[in-house]
Amino acid sequence: MATPTSLAPVLSSHWDAERSWTLATYEANGGYAGLRKALTQDPADVVAAVKDSGLRGRGGAGFPTGLKWSFLPAPDGGPRYLVVNADESEPGTCKDIPLMMATPQVLIEGSIITSYAIGCHHAFIYVRGEVLHVYRRLLRAVEEAYAAGYLGKDIMGSGYDLDITVHAGAGAYICGEETALLDSLEGRRGQPRLKPPFPAVAGLYARPTVVNNVESIASVPAIVTGGSDWFRSMGTEKSAGFGLFSLSGHVARPGQYEAPLGITLRELLDMAGGIRAGHELKFWTPGGSSTPLFTAEHLDTPLDYESVAAAGSMLGTRALQIFDDTTCAVRAITRWLEFYAHESCGKCTPCREGTYWLKLVLRRIEAGQGTMDDLDVLLDTCDNILGRAFCALGDGATSPVTSGIQYFRAEFEEHITAGACPFDPAASALFPTPPRDAGRLAGQMAGTVQA
Repeated sequence: MATPTSLAPVLSSHWDAERSWTLATYEANGGYAGLRKALTQDPADVVAAVKDSGLRGRGGAGFPTGLKWSFLPAPDGGPRYLVVNADESEPGTCKDIPLMMATPQVLIEGSIITSYAIGCHHAFIYVRGEVLHVYRRLLRAVEEAYAAGYLGKDIMGSGYDLDITVHAGAGAYICGEETALLDSLEGRRGQPRLKPPFPAVAGLYARPTVVNNVESIASVPAIVTGGSDWFRSMGTEKSAGFGLFSLSGHVARPGQYEAPLGITLRELLDMAGGIRAGHELKFWTPGGSSTPLFTAEHLDTPLDYESVAAAGSMLGTRALQIFDDTTCAVRAITRWLEFYAHESCGKCTPCREGTYWLKLVLRRIEAGQGTMDDLDVLLDTCDNILGRAFCALGDGATSPVTSGIQYFRAEFEEHITAGACPFDPAASALFPTPPRDAGRLAGQMAGTVQA
């Protein structure tokens, strides 16, 4: 974990402590003070505090967290649920898994406070099954919390009861979408649901449900202890607080940088040692591969929801993938579309068919066997996906394609006119080398896959 000396980390402040993942270390550093304070307050006051803090969902959408909680209908005597979305799978995003590995107890504490605030007595943490080490660490953290009296019956003598179940998914990108996650949690195939009804009204087991990202829930204890004004003192007026920024790719010191929202990539790169020696920034993603690309001209764009949107992209999960001048933009975009085509759940035609054809046309261009008409085909296909897919996966898949052609159209055309990729893939450490056989790609386009 990278810790800039000019900043005061909150979520990552004790990541480097000895055995930081244990309950003892967490308590030694002030852990569960937020829960003690919350249990002395009325649940509605806790909801109001989070609403007043301006905390916005850290999973990508940026919806106000406290407002989301307040959408739950009035209690009717039946159960209501909290589901923590720990199915981190957006390409380039790597903030929730390090947090759960280093300090899982902050997520447990945040889950308890949130559950108390919304009147939930059974919470679920849905984590990717592939990250077995994280799954095991969360299970152990829950065991420690039960043993210490932070979970179970009559928590800390308050009369409040809560159980937490850690559930391992089977590794589908689509299950990062909240309703697909709920179907998966119920034992069904992970596919998005039609909305309305929204989860707040009919979510898990058709009961009122709050679904929040790991980082959103982990931020709650600090808000309760520090106060809404303290949280608002960081970030911007409409994008309050702090967040984890994941820098990866062609940067000298990649890692997690916790900073107030509104910081710029230029500032983050200064902390991370800049672009790798001898090269220049070519393009980058502000929030993972499903957000439109940015270039060097956006280095000073404040990384908050409003500023990034005004510049033509989305803050998303703050997954800053950095690509220098050795990278072929066509190659990078093709790899992303291969991912989206593979991960499409197939429920709706625009996404199922559209991502498949985007992948094939991009492969053809990358192999140097495309035509100028292919660029129009790509844009037309994106136009037929955007706003027409069942969920946001389809929309996100179009982002690198449309923004890539916007900024690097000449590079696409060079692949076509030169009949080959002008870049040496061995110069970039981000992609496999040697490149895949162009003839095989052309055979797939013709429907005659070569062995």
